[in-house]
Amino acid sequence: MRLLVVDDLEINRDLLVRRVRRLGHEADVAVNGQEALEKLRAASWDLVLLDITMPVMDGYDTLRHIKADPLLADIPVVMVSAIDETDSVVRCLELGADDYLTKPFNPIILQARIESSLAKKRLADQQRLLLQALSREMHIGQRIQQGFLPEAMPVLAGWDLAGCCVPARQVSGDFYDAFMLPNGRLALIVADVCDKGVGAALYMALFRTLLRAMSCHAGASEASHETLSRTVDFTNDYIAGVHGRESMFATVFFAILDPASGHLDYVNAGQDAPMVKRGSGGEVVRLPSSGGAVGLLPGIRCSVQAFDLQPGDGLFAFTDGVTEAVGDTGEFGEAALLHEIAAAGPQALSYLASIQSRMAMHVGSHNPHDDVTMLCVVRAAG
Repeated sequence: MRLLVVDDLEINRDLLVRRVRRLGHEADVAVNGQEALEKLRAASWDLVLLDITMPVMDGYDTLRHIKADPLLADIPVVMVSAIDETDSVVRCLELGADDYLTKPFNPIILQARIESSLAKKRLADQQRLLLQALSREMHIGQRIQQGFLPEAMPVLAGWDLAGCCVPARQVSGDFYDAFMLPNGRLALIVADVCDKGVGAALYMALFRTLLRAMSCHAGASEASHETLSRTVDFTNDYIAGVHGRESMFATVFFAILDPASGHLDYVNAGQDAPMVKRGSGGEVVRLPSSGGAVGLLPGIRCSVQAFDLQPGDGLFAFTDGVTEAVGDTGEFGEAALLHEIAAAGPQALSYLASIQSRMAMHVGSHNPHDDVTMLCVVRAAG
């Protein structure tokens, strides 16, 4: 380990350096606080033995500068001073010193203080490296999970699509998807896996893969309601049967849209009821639930519902992180969401932008309460 001895008296510096080297550590010296700070910032150090009474910059100011610098603050500092006063000890500890030793010091006590401080430093270094490794892993997971979201929305004449997913943590249990089926119809999914963090993110990947893979096996002659039932039933039974011991489930809005007619078949498995803003008059209607969450128990079945999107209509599906976003006045709430949808422009992005803006104002400096996911589909007017 590398130790820096800071003292204005050569006899004290030499004595401390010899003691440090006898313990098997490297040692260098500084004659005042200013020089000490320069050396600390120029290289890596494991411990500082710091005197108090020095010219140019005394030990108190030096300690204050060390602990105020984010790059130096983790270096332990042991004060070694001739000042044997309680006020001085308290002041140094309040400034962040790790220990205090008075001169003339006992070599055995000096060794104990040094080794104790270095042990704390080793532990802190190990924790820091572990946190850095975990942060890298989380960043990789976040990047991989972002790859599960649509890179670009399908482009359909007469239709406008937009979606977003904002995790409350590094990774999300929410997801949305929009993709074309082999029969030329458009699949739309918004889902929210229970819980948050890494576990929810892993199951998010599983739910998303099952729903997409099973629905894409639809034959050209398979009706949309048949595709929905087959896909949701299989996903439910697989999760509940194979992974039932984990008690993981998801609320899912899964719809299949016929772009030519605007006919929408959907399953709303426990998800907040999506909203449809009518192009004529701006009335907002809801698409009610058609069953319970997916993955709770084998054999649970959801009914398939139908709705027709007329020219100018906008479909908005979302997870509960929207209405439950917490600010100073409580939750964002459904009333505020309805207000923003009613006021949104004719483009899908205008729905998302107005809601995100209003939510940001509501949440303010509060930490995110939950993942926020939104998907909007607008049919061109006329």
